[in-house]
Amino acid sequence: MKMNLPNKLTIFRIILVPLFMAVMLSGIKNSMYIAAAIFTLASVTDFLDGHIARKYNLVSNFGKFMDPLADKLLVSAALITLVEIQVISSWAVVIIIAREFSISILRAIAGSSGIVIAASKWGKSKTVSQIVAIMMLLLGVPGAQLMLWVAVALTIYSGYDYVKLNKEMFSQN
Repeated sequence: MKMNLPNKLTIFRIILVPLFMAVMLSGIKNSMYIAAAIFTLASVTDFLDGHIARKYNLVSNFGKFMDPLADKLLVSAALITLVEIQVISSWAVVIIIAREFSISILRAIAGSSGIVIAASKWGKSKTVSQIVAIMMLLLGVPGAQLMLWVAVALTIYSGYDYVKLNKEMFSQN
């Protein structure tokens, strides 16, 4: 299979995940700032791969599967690492990751029936709020903990919204 640019960007984002974690856990001077730069780079590739894929009609089955996986790996790795270094509570992380698993499973079930569940405005807001919260936490910005809980609230609401909009999925035999 020939890799197009969006798929290469997705793979690059996945490769950045262990690098991000290694830097975060290294204890080197300014590790949080370096990790923030890596996280920013990875987040930018998330925007770019989708934009390029849609603009140049390069959407692929590989990208449809791997792009959301790469996003979840990046955010989960960042949050779990922030718990490990005792910056945030595990409660927030469990809520966020549980929602991600739940909606991913809902999408997989829908996909097996030929139904595509597109990202909603609430899902996009959730993603942006998580990225902003993680960046604020990495950089030690005042209000970062509050922003994390805003992200948790948006995560919960977007999960509810996906279920509400796709409730027919639960009534099928």
